[in-house]
Amino acid sequence: MVNALVLLENTEDQTVLHINPPENGLTFQGKIRVPGDKSISHRALMLGALASGTTEIEGLLVGEDPQSTAACFRKMGVKISDLNPEHVVVEGVGLGNLQEPTSVLDAGNSGTTLRLMLGILASHGDRFFAVTGDDSLRSRPMSRVVKPLQQMGAQIWGRKDNSLAPLAIQGQTLKPSHYQSPIASAQVKSCVLLAGLMTPGKTTVTEPHLSRDHSERMLRAFGAQVDVDAATCSVTVTGPATLTGQKVVVPGDISSAAFWLVAASIVPGSELVIENVGVNPTRVGILEALEMMNADIERLNEREVAGEPVADLKVRYAQLKACEIGGDIIPRLIDEVPILAVAAAFAEGTTVIKDAAELRVKESDRLAVMAKQLTDMGAKVIEHPDGMEITGGSPLNGAKLDSYTDHRIAMSLAIAAAVAKGTTTIARAEAASISYPNFFETLEEVCQTK
Repeated sequence: MVNALVLLENTEDQTVLHINPPENGLTFQGKIRVPGDKSISHRALMLGALASGTTEIEGLLVGEDPQSTAACFRKMGVKISDLNPEHVVVEGVGLGNLQEPTSVLDAGNSGTTLRLMLGILASHGDRFFAVTGDDSLRSRPMSRVVKPLQQMGAQIWGRKDNSLAPLAIQGQTLKPSHYQSPIASAQVKSCVLLAGLMTPGKTTVTEPHLSRDHSERMLRAFGAQVDVDAATCSVTVTGPATLTGQKVVVPGDISSAAFWLVAASIVPGSELVIENVGVNPTRVGILEALEMMNADIERLNEREVAGEPVADLKVRYAQLKACEIGGDIIPRLIDEVPILAVAAAFAEGTTVIKDAAELRVKESDRLAVMAKQLTDMGAKVIEHPDGMEITGGSPLNGAKLDSYTDHRIAMSLAIAAAVAKGTTTIARAEAASISYPNFFETLEEVCQTK
């Protein structure tokens, strides 16, 4: 083991991460588990709150984002036990029975919390809600969910023509609609489907490409009627629905596993086994992209847990090759593009990532931030409006970097820094706790000196 990481708290309540890789280099070795899937964790808490009866959740991600979801629903009268990975109990109040909160609902940094919750709140008749978030979330676009809800008759007010939080919502009975989404977004789709749960009739969302389908799977498990037309990328929910509490087992998050898949792929002599990872077909774009790049990844012990496909992933070092990543694969790996950019910096040739303009409105402008940070480390990166080109082969050197309070940026840069020459500092590295609270401890655990 190497003592590669030192965490320092500075006077501005900011964590600066120092990564000091050994001069002779390191490899990644071991068998690990990653935190529970963030998308599934959010949905389990929300549907458990809306269901009648008790929902028990195992494997929940105890990160800042799910904590925000739980806090919001507690303010609306839902009893949710303390969050932990082993066992969480949600005493559902039943559809339509959320209480009007006495204070503003705070979604923190969680776009999933705010966007999905808007569909629930807008369809809760005769109650008034106000929602907000942190500085980052208040700058991120909400019109993508506000507009389809307004098409259903929702009353929502906010800054910049109702496109930015804080937002005010007057709940009421909505009318069913067929929304043609201009983007493939699980958050948009899920928001509309959740609004349709209490809306009489059929509510449909059609996307240009299929986005992740965790909501459809879980809605069915809780008792809703959900119909999927894969040929037209359409999903329909029939309301009013009846949801019943369930037992939910949350698999490991493939977005968190992606950091280790890339780490082991780019360092000679590395071999990692990542256990209990969700391999939902709508989420495995990272596996497809790495396989296109010649990665050596094997699926072991494939099984189904609570309606979600799960496997152990074994990854070994392989010389990666450049490829083009774009089109309908992007919705299946949108969160993994930052760490894919790190992989591309170690691949032979020039990797092109395109059709990913969505990344400019995440927790940070991930295209601009990753392009700048990798360039500062010595990588050859050209930024484009919808992506970037990365030419591999240039050695990475330690540098002063910044996560821009983006959890996926912080962890992607940490992997790059661990295999760079010299010391790297990453400002605001505490952002990693949003989705992976023990990431840096795991990084030290799997780093072995050569």
